[in-house]
Amino acid sequence: MRTIFTISRHRERPCPGWVLRCCALVMVLGTSGLASAQTGATGPASVTPSPSEAVSGERPGTPAPAPAVPAPESPASPALVAPRLLQFVEATYPVEAEQARVEATVRLRLTLDAQGTVTAVDVLEGAGHGFDEAARDAALRFRFEPALRDGTPVPSRIPYLYEFRLPPEPTPPGVASPEEVTATEAHTQAPASTPESGEPADAHLEAIDVTVEGESVANLKRRSAEAVRVIETQTLRREAVDMGTALARTEGVGVRRAGGLGSRSRYSLAGFSDDQVRFFIDGVPLELTGYGPDFANVPVNLAQRMEVYQGVVPVRFGADALGGAVQIVTTENLRASALSASYELGSFETHRVTASAQRYSEATGLLLRASGFFDSSPNDYAVDVTVADSMGRVQSARLPRFHDAFRAGGGGLEVGFVDRPWARRLILRAFASAQGQEIQHDVTMTSAYGEADSANLSAGATLRFDQTYAEDFVVDAVGGYVYRRSRMTDLGTCAYDWFGRCIFELPQPGEMEERAIDRRVGQHTGFARVNLGWHLTRDKMLRLALAPTWVGRDGRDEALVGADVVDPLTGDRSVFNLVTGLEHELDALDERLENIAFAKNYVQRARAERLLPDNTFAPANRDTVRLGVGDSLRFRLTGWLLAKASYEWATRLPRPDELFGDGILIDTNLDLKPETSHNINLELAADLGQTALGDFRGSVMGFARLADQLIVLVGREGYFTYQNVYAARGTGFTGAAGWTSPGQYLALDGNVTWQDLRNTSSEGTFGIFDGQRIPNQPNVLANGSARVQVSGLATSRDELSLTWRVRYANAFFRSWEKLGSADTKQEVPSQFIHSLSLTYVTRPARATLSWTVDVQNLTDADAFDFYGVQRPGRSVFAKVVAEL
Repeated sequence: MRTIFTISRHRERPCPGWVLRCCALVMVLGTSGLASAQTGATGPASVTPSPSEAVSGERPGTPAPAPAVPAPESPASPALVAPRLLQFVEATYPVEAEQARVEATVRLRLTLDAQGTVTAVDVLEGAGHGFDEAARDAALRFRFEPALRDGTPVPSRIPYLYEFRLPPEPTPPGVASPEEVTATEAHTQAPASTPESGEPADAHLEAIDVTVEGESVANLKRRSAEAVRVIETQTLRREAVDMGTALARTEGVGVRRAGGLGSRSRYSLAGFSDDQVRFFIDGVPLELTGYGPDFANVPVNLAQRMEVYQGVVPVRFGADALGGAVQIVTTENLRASALSASYELGSFETHRVTASAQRYSEATGLLLRASGFFDSSPNDYAVDVTVADSMGRVQSARLPRFHDAFRAGGGGLEVGFVDRPWARRLILRAFASAQGQEIQHDVTMTSAYGEADSANLSAGATLRFDQTYAEDFVVDAVGGYVYRRSRMTDLGTCAYDWFGRCIFELPQPGEMEERAIDRRVGQHTGFARVNLGWHLTRDKMLRLALAPTWVGRDGRDEALVGADVVDPLTGDRSVFNLVTGLEHELDALDERLENIAFAKNYVQRARAERLLPDNTFAPANRDTVRLGVGDSLRFRLTGWLLAKASYEWATRLPRPDELFGDGILIDTNLDLKPETSHNINLELAADLGQTALGDFRGSVMGFARLADQLIVLVGREGYFTYQNVYAARGTGFTGAAGWTSPGQYLALDGNVTWQDLRNTSSEGTFGIFDGQRIPNQPNVLANGSARVQVSGLATSRDELSLTWRVRYANAFFRSWEKLGSADTKQEVPSQFIHSLSLTYVTRPARATLSWTVDVQNLTDADAFDFYGVQRPGRSVFAKVVAEL
């Protein structure tokens, strides 16, 4: 719903002196809906000097705060209060313009955060002669009392007129200037206001409008019926963290890494893990966006927010996810020009660079945007291993990794039009990225490798179209093509130890297997996502989503071909998926109740050729059609307490990498079956907003996942394969709580997740493990943080913050509990990992600059995640971010 309140404001005629007059149309971010109400109010909206200042020609001082917009009286509309100016800064009059006696009016748009700080200033109508820069520099130092919705501070935008007026020409002694007469009369002879009419007494006052609209997109999603967590990245972009680390701080989410920068990450979300959780960037699947195959390697500085959907996935994603989805939103403010860059330097010779630029033309609607990134690290951190001494005796040692370098880079270019009569968005994006990763060891970190290597290259283009017809019909579509090339090379002739020494010559090339590997795998992907929406009535909406995807594979292993051996990669392989969804949204009881009911249809057509023992190929085709249903319900118990419930009977179709392998470390399994699950969430969320004791927030959610043919990743020597577990049951709960002190000097946050995922079938490959926990994942995860922040140290627009974070994971077995004796079971111990970061932010006239020093794994604790692979110990990173 969007609620619009039109308030009468008034503006006096120009006053003499160095007078800056401002008037505001206040827009609180986030919009949807139709209701409007009008009311009248008196009071000046311009900054006006006192009569003595007008006569003397001196500059005016700080104006009195403008009155806030009154809250609406209708009980059906949420209470909205506009921002109020607290600290005014006068611009410096451009010297050349002053000498040429040039005056001007500059139209600005100010972006305010939930603290009332001006975070961005856009010049909507410039005047040249240095006026644009002077107005922008001054406005960046304004301070506001933030906009409020239901008593909670929210971000806002304020169009702002900045008028530059020169003092009058000198008049002969003893003769009063016209301006002096006008100012004196206005001060001494203005009649009183008429309360009945609400009109001001001054005849020179003209009316303008103040408009207040809805709330931010992030808050709208938090209040929706969807089972979603929203992570805003404004603070994260300044920290020396990657996307995986940022996501791991969210309740219900587990992120484990198989090493340092660039290593493979494993995710769990409210009971499910790996590919049961799907990742998207601006609605496009991650693997089709040009950032590489791993979510953790997406630069955090290119993201505006993350949305974590737990167990129930909206139809608009066109996804067959089983355990949930993570959506990265890169930017929503397309009608702005901006420039940002970051550089991170850290331990293990880590270098990470990001840059983005956006240019928007208000007159033509043309948008140009470019972004790029580069990451590099040898990942030579120390690990605890066993080695043989000169006498052949095995002993423990701490040695640096010597063959684990990672390097990645890429970029994208977008061009299109925004807010045109024929399209709200029409944007073409082209992108390319490449990454290389040395392979240091096998799955369980038992054997060291010295020459095995892997690489990925991807390139493609997407076209996005978005338009609303007749105010009731919405079309949002994106489609494109992506090519990905994977390379795996293992031609080494030496066996290496952990010192990096060649300890003996191999009888044939190849460290990972008893043969050489020189593999190339190409993948062609064509896809589309089409979402159609109809506003049936003011409170009802119907949506239809169509998501076809076609994937074709080709490959070749030069080492096999050279040895005159039939190559299994040369068989024909392709997959066609079509996910269709129909969704009905209902708002009722004055928006206290929201319900979203939906149905999905899943179609997969897999075509493959299997290599038989007699070196011939045989068809291994499969066609799948499944149905799914779901419902999400949200009820607002009070203004600060929400209750949510959601259910989905979901299907997940095997992905190409699960069926055909990835050409690197994942092997083929053409017998994988689709997995299905009943997913249930129950949640209570509270946000008390600002109180005399601070800002309190919290949530608790219980979940259940009842899955059949669950697909799990199993490690075998140097490779992984995906396999089906006949049935599994996952249950658990998550809880989160936070408090921010008055004045935002101190913020405390914490969350905990308990999950129990077990095999519940006595049939199939894992039938003997009936009733046991699924291995290689912890069942208790917890995160905590404390941030201390002070402002106004060197300038009125800077802040210094110190943040401590802790992560806990309980002990877990690397394999099934039933295997091995109590004293020989391979167990990953429980872990407490601490980090400490210091960040300084300053906002000079034209930019926002930040510097961060981050000490990770502060206590140098032993850290293990994926199959017991050791993570880095204590490390230090420094990061600088500039935004214009």
